[in-house]
Amino acid sequence: MSSTKQTVKIFRGDLASGKLVDYQVDVDEGMVVLDVVHKVQAEQAPDLSVRWNCKAGKCGSCSAEVNGKPKLMCMTRMDTFRPDEALTIQPVRTFPHVKDLVTDVSWNYGVNKKIPPFKPQPKNPDGTWRMYQYEVDRVQEFRKCIECYLCQNVCHVLRNSSKFDEFYGPRFMVRLASLEMHPLDAEDRIKLIKDLAGVGYCNITKCCTEVCPEDIHITDNAIIPLKERVAGRFYDPLSLLFRLIRGDKS
Repeated sequence: MSSTKQTVKIFRGDLASGKLVDYQVDVDEGMVVLDVVHKVQAEQAPDLSVRWNCKAGKCGSCSAEVNGKPKLMCMTRMDTFRPDEALTIQPVRTFPHVKDLVTDVSWNYGVNKKIPPFKPQPKNPDGTWRMYQYEVDRVQEFRKCIECYLCQNVCHVLRNSSKFDEFYGPRFMVRLASLEMHPLDAEDRIKLIKDLAGVGYCNITKCCTEVCPEDIHITDNAIIPLKERVAGRFYDPLSLLFRLIRGDKS
């Protein structure tokens, strides 16, 4: 098995006193970035903090910024970098930093609790629920989300404008879309999507879609349809007229 020595710069410490520290690592064929971090941890820096779990691209734990780009470290192969290229590994920047490569993403779980869960419609007279295959296909894409929060990390509404109180972020637009488009769901979340989730803050830059490791079309298939539902409910003149006639204030 071939091996090359490569310089790896890893962020160490906290935001107040942290810095990039150089490590020389023997990189073997087939290694991914997380392997390199583990090798540094095992051989040179046993106190290096890094969060990971499955090492298979399914738990979303090992999110980081590799050479400035949001990545899952376990799915980023070392042979995508030149041997003479200095590799920089830093924590994601949108959430509070804890230590080294670890950040506190608990804000996301708080947001998740604010979303009303699935509320099943009453069963048909024959005691069944029925769904068409195209309805299943439409929401199945959203079930691929592994909650790595890379989309949250690059969202400029959160990252640059810190609108944590006004915008749920692309991950939770995906969850809201998965519920709103479910043919058997009876809960009405459109007002929440408009007011509390803040879908209007998204200006469709598609940066969230670009970094999604599961290739979920976040912008086109989740956020834009939610915007359309909000516009139809609250800004379409005919809808407003019908609601006025019905006396519906929602």
